[in-house]
Amino acid sequence: MAFSVCVYCGARHGSSAMHDQAAAEFGMAMAVHRWRLVYGGGRVGLMGTVARAVLAGGGEVLGVIPQGLLDRELAMTEVNELVVTQTLRQRKAIMDERADAFVALPGGFGTLEEMVETLTLRQLRYHNKPIILLNLNGFYDPLLTFFDHIITEGFASSNATELYHVADSVAAAVMLLERYAGN
Repeated sequence: MAFSVCVYCGARHGSSAMHDQAAAEFGMAMAVHRWRLVYGGGRVGLMGTVARAVLAGGGEVLGVIPQGLLDRELAMTEVNELVVTQTLRQRKAIMDERADAFVALPGGFGTLEEMVETLTLRQLRYHNKPIILLNLNGFYDPLLTFFDHIITEGFASSNATELYHVADSVAAAVMLLERYAGN
């Protein structure tokens, strides 16, 4: 089975074209490495950009989407496999289960919630899969500052930053994934 990377990212493109370009670049890199994309199943925003890039490169894509979003015609039906769930919680559970690693590209509240839950599950030792924040142009800097604040205030251990990696470019994220994928 191919190394599977769960990508969390926005259902919007954001205000900078740089985010969309990076999402396409990351998707292309996944296809080149033959890593399977596991993602939220959407055709919109950065989600759609990553999935289209993986597919264009001949890669494999697993989309997981709740029925409510499918009903709004937001699903990318061209994926290799589309799993339809009843709830967002079921969606996340399947994505977690089918992934070997997690990468958070820029996104909104949903991206943040998914990434933080995955981080919490790693902290609680429910998994030991790598988590990478793709910190394009400092996108995640305010969150990383808040993480440091949580540690400073004694709500997380001083080694909590070892639970995740921060990559400032697509190339850096790919290099980290190569270590875990064995290629």
